[in-house]
Amino acid sequence: MTKFKLQAVAAAFLLSTAALGAGTLLATVPAYAAVRAVVGEPLQQAMALAAKGDYKGAMVLVDKAAAAADKTAEETSTINQVKAYIGAKSGDVSIGGAAAGKTKLANDYNAKSYAAVIADGEALQKAGAMDAASAQVVAQSYYLSGNKAGCIKYVKAMGGMADETTLQLQMKCAYDTNDEASQRDALEQLVARTGKAEYWTQLLKLADQAKGLTDHQSLNIYRLKYLTGTLASKDDYINMAQLDLQLGFPAEGAAVMDKGAAAGLLNDDRSKKLSALAKSQADQVAAGQAAALAGAKDGDAVIKIAEQQVGAGNAKDAVTTAKSAMAKSPKDKDQAAIVLGWAQVASGSGADAVKTLQADKGDGNGPMIAHLYSVYAAHPQAAAAAPAAAPAKKK
Repeated sequence: MTKFKLQAVAAAFLLSTAALGAGTLLATVPAYAAVRAVVGEPLQQAMALAAKGDYKGAMVLVDKAAAAADKTAEETSTINQVKAYIGAKSGDVSIGGAAAGKTKLANDYNAKSYAAVIADGEALQKAGAMDAASAQVVAQSYYLSGNKAGCIKYVKAMGGMADETTLQLQMKCAYDTNDEASQRDALEQLVARTGKAEYWTQLLKLADQAKGLTDHQSLNIYRLKYLTGTLASKDDYINMAQLDLQLGFPAEGAAVMDKGAAAGLLNDDRSKKLSALAKSQADQVAAGQAAALAGAKDGDAVIKIAEQQVGAGNAKDAVTTAKSAMAKSPKDKDQAAIVLGWAQVASGSGADAVKTLQADKGDGNGPMIAHLYSVYAAHPQAAAAAPAAAPAKKK
């Protein structure tokens, strides 16, 4: 889990310079020639009442100043500054609007009155004045008060208002409470919004930890690591290539070994022998693929050929082959959806891939992995991503 650091954002709610300047300005009113006594005196009285906490009475006097006839631009500006200052200082949304609510929220947060901050957030929400920064402070208050479940629920309810820092907070709370579903939800949103490898790494780590993964499902997860640039070690490359050879996808295995070698991770003799074996087997598969396709008797056999094609860089051919396999009702419907979706996104049809992958419903690891592929397909960079493969051979 990435180390999470709370960010103090409450400072964003400090009163504006203009509002704070009202006190200084009023100290000399009505000495300024531009502000007449008919305006300056009620404003001074308003400030005195505000200092005593009588904000409603203060606003009555501000309105009295505002009612003066023939106001100058300077007088109007002064009235507005005092009104904003008193409204914000009141902390009462009904008096000072959003500025008041946000000021109270900031003050309560700085005072570590987290229950009050949560109540402040509810008041802002009812007034239609909630924004992303305010919501982040409320979410932090849930966390700091120890209400991790409340934090998760609140961040989820924020929807698109939750920014990267707030989603990290959901992830932290979910981790602390062993809520894997909420961890995954936060990571998927972080991946979709940022595309950062660190979030893909954590998301795919959760997938790796799923119980009962088959070798083929593990290979599917390795493919996502390859596609998202999160294969991190020599073992990652070796394990993926070995699964490719074991399951009959040597062209992909050869491409994986080549990339690992280019990264300086696979230059030992054992790796070179594995790479040579993958390339030799890839040539054999390519030579017999047409005959294998012609002789395939069921949908599962055809899907395997489509999987070989996309792994060898023939994504468009793989789409055609996979669709023909679907017509033959393959038994492993999860794998069929994953292969077709992978082929579609590799051929540049990300939107089609999302539809294919999201249609794979049910329980278990298959639909979970198909969903992860749909997250990849929906990512802004997914449509342009190339498959983990060597270039297609010329026909």
